[in-house]
This record gives sequence, structure tokens and C-alpha cells, in this order.
Amino acid sequence: MNAPNVNAIAARHADIAATLKQAAPLIHNITNLVVQNDAADAIAAVGGVQMTLHAPAEAAEIANLADALTVNVGTPDPAWLDAADTAVRIVARRGRPWVLDPVAVGFSDYRTEAIHKLLAQGPTVIKSNASETLALARTGATGRAGDSRHAVDDAIDAARRIARQYGCVVAVTGESDLVTDGARAVRLHNGDPMMGRMIGSGCMLSSVLACFLAVADDPLEAALVGLAHFAVAGEIAAATAGGPGTLKPLLIDALYNLDAADVSARLQVSELTP
Repeated sequence: MNAPNVNAIAARHADIAATLKQAAPLIHNITNLVVQNDAADAIAAVGGVQMTLHAPAEAAEIANLADALTVNVGTPDPAWLDAADTAVRIVARRGRPWVLDPVAVGFSDYRTEAIHKLLAQGPTVIKSNASETLALARTGATGRAGDSRHAVDDAIDAARRIARQYGCVVAVTGESDLVTDGARAVRLHNGDPMMGRMIGSGCMLSSVLACFLAVADDPLEAALVGLAHFAVAGEIAAATAGGPGTLKPLLIDALYNLDAADVSARLQVSELTP
């Protein structure tokens, strides 16, 4: 295991985060009913502009304007899937990035089939927990609803296979996070366990990653610095939170107020060799 240059990663975070705030990219945010407001708040806090729209009748118009797209499959239904399919096809044709959050893949046949159809369209980044990553790789593993039964270490090989097969970046979240494009693989050792008890933290992260992807050229770099931004903000918020209920608004504030010095001082990363 090698140690990446923390200063270089922190510097890239500073550059991309500053560009994000200046550019204010438009994010077409197709997310689930449980966290729509929270994900929208997270996008705004890091500097993006969000349109949380799911109607098939306007999906094409918004996707033609968006700088990036989030597709979070937490609460799918036929109309939602129709809008997602339309938006994905349009942003892909335009060469714009999109994030797939395959919430609870493997939990039901309907959900799993829908997610694999989206996966086949080539997301730029997949944000998943370890169980979801293993289910995407068709190992037979599943989580407990949207929660993981597995550790990130269990999903390293699956994440690399998925990244190579679909030509994407896979970000596996858990006790420490993994970001891989199939060749490069970096672990991020930031965050706080309380974030895992706050409903919607992973969904908020997916939307934040779309913001960073919208203004960066390298998807792996964008995913890594986006994860770093979110995880370090989570650490700062958790330090004064009384529990998950107070963590959420504090996290929104931390996402907004986070600066380059915070990330540089706190960032902890390691590199996995092939």
C-alpha cells in the first residue's frame, strides 16, 4: 500500500471546489422521495444549482440543459424510471457526466432489473455501499434494505471489475471509502460513524459528486475530491452534533463553509496496489 500525495489531492480539491462555486453547475437531480430536500440542500451548499425533477414530460428538456445528472434509485416507479432513462440517454449523448446510486440493488427483482438497465448505459460514477457493489457484480450478495451487510474490503475486487467492465469510476462507501477506475484505487479514511445513522447521507453524497463531476475533467479525481469534501464536512459536523437529528443541518452548514485548509489538515488517504 502506497501513500498518495495528500498535499496534491488537497490542492486539487481546492481548485475544483473553487471552480464549482464559481461555475454553479446545473444538476438534474433524479433522486428518491425520502431525501429530495436534503439532496437539494447539499447541492446548493457546495455551490451547485439543482432541479429535482422526475416528470417524464420534462425530463428531456432539463437533461438538455444540465451540466451533470444524478440518478438515485431509492424509490423507483415506472414514471420515475422512464424519466431517468430519458435523462441518461440525453446527457450521455451530450457527453455530460452522470452518477448512478443503485440503492438496495438485489433487494427485489423489479429494482435490480431496473438498476442493471441503467448500469448498461454507462454511468460516469457509481456510488454504492459494499453490499450494493457486490450485488451489481452479480455475486449473489445483498444488503439489508439500503444498508450494507459487508465491509468495503469485501467489495474491492468487485468494484474494480465493475469499473473495468463499464468504463466508469466506482466509489464504495463505508467505514472508509474506496474510489477506483479499475486500474487506480484510492482509499479515503475520513468521515464519522454517525453519518451512517443519518438517513440520506449516501443519497446526499451522490448529488454532491455530480456537482464535482460537472466541473472536473478526470472522473476519478472528481469522485475522490467530492468524497473528501463530504467526509471532512461530516467529521466537522459530527464533532458538535448530539446525534443524527442534529447532524444533518450541521452537515449542510459544513458543506457550505468547508475551505481548503480544513481538507488539507484532515485528509487521510492511502493507495491500493493492483
